[in-house]
Amino acid sequence: MSQARLMSGTALARRIVEETAKRAADVTSRTGKAPCLATVVVGADPASVTYVRMKRNRCRAAGIDSRHVELPATTTTEELVGTLRALSDDPGVHGILLQHPMGPHIDERAAFEAIAPEKDVDGVTFASFATMSFGLPGFVSCTPGGIMRLLDEYGVDPAGKRAVVVGRSAILGKPAGMLLLARDATVTYCHSRTADLSAAVREADIVVAAVGRPRLIRGQDIKPGAVVVDAGYNAGNVGDVDFDSAVERASLITPVPGGVGPMTIATLLEQTVRAAETAARQSTTGG
Repeated sequence: MSQARLMSGTALARRIVEETAKRAADVTSRTGKAPCLATVVVGADPASVTYVRMKRNRCRAAGIDSRHVELPATTTTEELVGTLRALSDDPGVHGILLQHPMGPHIDERAAFEAIAPEKDVDGVTFASFATMSFGLPGFVSCTPGGIMRLLDEYGVDPAGKRAVVVGRSAILGKPAGMLLLARDATVTYCHSRTADLSAAVREADIVVAAVGRPRLIRGQDIKPGAVVVDAGYNAGNVGDVDFDSAVERASLITPVPGGVGPMTIATLLEQTVRAAETAARQSTTGG
């Protein structure tokens, strides 16, 4: 069997950001104000600082203003909630991104729920999960949303296929499964307590690896011809899939880096501009 074809998130993300930049310019010309993404960081985790800087640079390239709110590591849940509610009430902010990690003393769920649903461009609130699950209009979690765009780009129709999602986090594994289910896939969730993970993966036409364990998914467990989406990112640019062995069995596979990662940021920017478009429409109609 020939090697799998690579699913490049880099190329697709570039096209999405170019289109997003045109829409952002239109919002700016119509309202006199550019779309604005507020990024909130608690503490100075080096990876978070680097990631936020990259997002701010991408915002600038897409014609989106970025507002950076850096809070000390000692910030309490109550203080963080107050900051997020203030941003939610600020008409100059269209999207809010709360960066991970926040520290073990922070109640993450309470913080997420302080973000107004109409500004939840990262798709982390209960409201966003509900709209994803019910197929209603709203914001998707950015990485799962990016994964679905990649599948569409490469002609992968999930309908009728067996999809195995390895990982059950609230903003990656769970919403990825719900979005696949909405597209008529038969979805199995696997996780750290799954008995015989290899057997479950071997049944999958589509594998989404999102568990945060380097090279957990081995090539020998990939069904020949399966589509493999590696949403993991571990130290040393290593994903959750053993790429070298999986590429020999899959028909399509995402590289790490250059696969899912660029799609996550592109989805975030696109949703920020969509939030700004909605706000502009509502201010015009008085809705």
